[in-house]
Amino acid sequence: MEQEIKLGSVLVLKKGHPCGVNKWEIVRFGTDCKIKCLGCGRIVLIDRPTLKKAIKKVVGETNEGTVEINH
Repeated sequence: MEQEIKLGSVLVLKKGHPCGVNKWEIVRFGTDCKIKCLGCGRIVLIDRPTLKKAIKKVVGETNEGTVEINH
């Protein structure tokens, strides 16, 4: 079963970010996806197939700056 990812989803990727936080928010979702580090705010552009391979799990989604964690 494939995890559903959409605009605003919070992801944990397989590789950690140098700032020490491993949670990312999807800020643009299309052929290329723009993800934002929730630790330092760095924005990275990544193509969709590479992103899907790098996802460890989907933890929740953001709504107006807050993070909702799905259990």
